[in-house]
Amino acid sequence: MCGICGIYHFHKNHLVDHQSLLDMTHAMRHRGPDDEGVFIDQNLGLGHRRLSIVDLSSLVRQPMMTEDGRYSIVYNGEIYNYLELRQYLVGKGYRFRSHTDTEVLLNLYVEEGPKCLHRLNGMFAFAIWDRMERTLFAARDRFGIKPFYYALVSNTFIFASEIKSLFRTGILQPAINHNGLIDYLTFQFCLNDKTLFKQVYKLLPGHSLAIGADGEIHIHKYWDL
Repeated sequence: MCGICGIYHFHKNHLVDHQSLLDMTHAMRHRGPDDEGVFIDQNLGLGHRRLSIVDLSSLVRQPMMTEDGRYSIVYNGEIYNYLELRQYLVGKGYRFRSHTDTEVLLNLYVEEGPKCLHRLNGMFAFAIWDRMERTLFAARDRFGIKPFYYALVSNTFIFASEIKSLFRTGILQPAINHNGLIDYLTFQFCLNDKTLFKQVYKLLPGHSLAIGADGEIHIHKYWDL
């Protein structure tokens, strides 16, 4: 179990506050007690709390970047077929610095873009930043084993593995979503993308999300039972 989070201000001159990003990661320390990392590219910031499982070396620290620095990833989960995917990418000419599924996932996205989701066998929630295009892509596994919550407030997009991490930014204040509360008291979970809090949504299982500098969120259902 790891924790991921991020802040994306749509105005390029609105720089991400380093401490706010750290506060988000600190709220999820229990999800990843082994390491902590943040990455800031002007108006975009990514954070990660790490639980070391597959590769215990420092080479797998997140956020992880490609060699050219264009793409950066924060990822929570496990890709069961990553060794097969690694061999596929090696055949395409990719070189690997580590033995982790994180680097495989990152390079697979570089090679195939969102279509890479159809190759993944596992549980995951991740976000990838494209520094050149200034776009953020995120996805959640087919059954929603790994969590992904987000909010869009005042031209700022924030996301995290846990809702309380969103509130640590100060951008969003907790307020009860009564529709979500009715769902919970009736079914013991919130229907669709609702949560117990106003303005906070969950990325549904089997869905991906893409967002650019224009602030438009495009959500795509990539898998259906």
